[in-house]
Amino acid sequence: MATSTSTATTATQRAQRVSEAIHSGEMEGLTVTPAGRADADEYIAGHIDSDELVARARARYGLD
Repeated sequence: MATSTSTATTATQRAQRVSEAIHSGEMEGLTVTPAGRADADEYIAGHIDSDELVARARARYGLD
């Protein structure tokens, strides 16, 4: 039987990753801005991928 691997994630998995990232930041004293949360929501919904999510955050803070 052949098996395949997929790197696709479900909305539930993406939501869990975002929740963990937010929690990690909060443990360090950081907060997520409304713009950052909007980007995260787009990622969770599957409208953007993780590369785009990171690119937006880096651009927002001048880290490009």
